[in-house]
Formats: sequence, structure tokens, C-alpha cells
Amino acid sequence: MSLSANPFPQDADRSAIWTMLVPRDIKAYVNADWSMVEGDFVADDFMGINGNRVDNPDGWTISFPTLADYRDEWLRQAHEGQAQSYAEDVEAGIHRATSLTEIEITGERAIAHKKFNGEIKLSNGGVDRLNWQTLYFLRKVSGEWKLTGFVGYLPYPMPKQS
Repeated sequence: MSLSANPFPQDADRSAIWTMLVPRDIKAYVNADWSMVEGDFVADDFMGINGNRVDNPDGWTISFPTLADYRDEWLRQAHEGQAQSYAEDVEAGIHRATSLTEIEITGERAIAHKKFNGEIKLSNGGVDRLNWQTLYFLRKVSGEWKLTGFVGYLPYPMPKQS
């Protein structure tokens, strides 16, 4: 049972993308289990851009030129999270902070806008603040949506441009 409600119950494509990027990704991350998400990627066509929490694309970097590079960082962060002492259920906390309600699909390509904005209580009285957004790029492969890359660790919300 998902801890978040799928906002696309009547749309098979968006529902599949949401399921991949919200409940499956969160469960895999909390368990530090890459095998749960490994099949969600097009390994030979993957690139991850790190927005470095800045809104100016001049500050963005190709931090993950391969899926293996991203996997290693994902696992590092997942293990770091497991080492944290939380005062509440971390999976529920990540669900509470996560929003994915915008998915654009054009033909066999899609962009999903995933936003994180919330806090998870720590045992020491502090909080683990989640506050960034990621744009995921997907392609339909043999009838299934697969991730080809992302631009992540972007500020959320983005500053207003004048």
C-alpha cells in the first residue's frame, strides 16, 4: 500500500511514471536497495545533471555521466539516510514531502516534475529538511516507461524571474 495517493488513477502512462518515481523510488531509497529501481533506467542512454541548488544553468554540472555514477551516489545518500536517527517513520516523511503532479507526455517521451518540500523529525529534536526539485526525462521502451536522465537538486521553488 502506498503512503501517497496516485494523482493519475485513470491515466495508465502517468500512473506508471508516478508509481516508478514516488512509491517505488522512496521504498528503494529508504531500504538502500538499488535492485528495486535498477530496471527503471535506460542504462546506455542515461545522464544526470546536478543543478547544485542554483537556478542559473551556468552552475549546473554533469555529475552523473553514467548510470553507474548515479547509482553510486544514490546508494551513498541512501546509506547516509539510514545512519540518521529519525523520530518518525522516514518513508512516511519522504512521502509527505514529495509531490509529483506534473507529467508532460509527447509521443514516446515524457518529463516528470518531482518536488520535495518538507521536514522529517530527527531523534535529537532537529529536522531533516527536504527542499529541492528534479525534472526526470523518460522514454517508452517496449511499452514501459524508463528513465533516461534528469536535472536534479534544483531550488524549489525557483526564484521568480523579472
